[in-house]
Amino acid sequence: MCDDGFCCFQCIRTKEIGVIENLGQYKRLAGPGLSCILYPLESIVGKLSLRIQQIDVRCETKTKDNVFVQIGVAVQFRVIEESAYDAYYRLENPSGQIQSYVFDVVRSTLPRMELDDAFANKDQIAAAIFEQLQDVMRDYGYEILASLLVDISPDAKVKVSMNEINASKRLKAAAEHKAEADKIRQVKAAEADAEAKYLSGMGVARQRKAIAEGLQNSVFDFSQEIHGSSPKDVMDIILLTQYFDTLDNVGADSLILEHDPQVVGSLQRQLRTSTAANRSATVAENKNSFF
Repeated sequence: MCDDGFCCFQCIRTKEIGVIENLGQYKRLAGPGLSCILYPLESIVGKLSLRIQQIDVRCETKTKDNVFVQIGVAVQFRVIEESAYDAYYRLENPSGQIQSYVFDVVRSTLPRMELDDAFANKDQIAAAIFEQLQDVMRDYGYEILASLLVDISPDAKVKVSMNEINASKRLKAAAEHKAEADKIRQVKAAEADAEAKYLSGMGVARQRKAIAEGLQNSVFDFSQEIHGSSPKDVMDIILLTQYFDTLDNVGADSLILEHDPQVVGSLQRQLRTSTAANRSATVAENKNSFF
């Protein structure tokens, strides 16, 4: 009994192709299902999978700005059913062949790019790998389905430096935005202050205009009602009235004293005289009441 069948009857699984040899010489290919062979003259020496396979390749190289990076590439491929003979007999290690071509393309493409350009042109690098592998591996019976650049990993110190550069740029941008905001705030505050002063001036001007018109009307009415009075007499009366009103308003809440040494001495003498006069009046009143 042999694997997957008896000696003369062999089973090939779905999505597989069996390679049959007769005394060490290639005879034919066996498809999925039951296959009859002339055992022990014939035997199935190998099987090829028709399913999609993937190989992951890690490659170290240097960029144009002298930064060493680790490149991760994933290549998806499958055996071409019509070229199964070439896939089995012409290429012993397809994974090693694919890996070699990936190394060649990556190490010839990345040194012409700077690190930032490598991150920006991942699709370009993957396309170059795909084109190179597709032309070569088809001759060996393999079809390249996709080539993906899955990772670009620089040294840890380079990552830290890139993060610091990015952080510095963002802090600079934030400082510029903050300065611009402060500038706008100050400009708006100055414009508001100027507008407030303008409006205040307009209000004072209107107030003075109203006072002048009121005084003019008062003078006119007073001159009309009292014959023989001139406008100057009326203005003197109005000014005197306003002067007394001012004194009344000031004196209502405050006591104004002259600050002078002579005034202080005069106040002392007045207080002494007033006290003596009060005492004399009291004595005289007591004498009169006694008699």
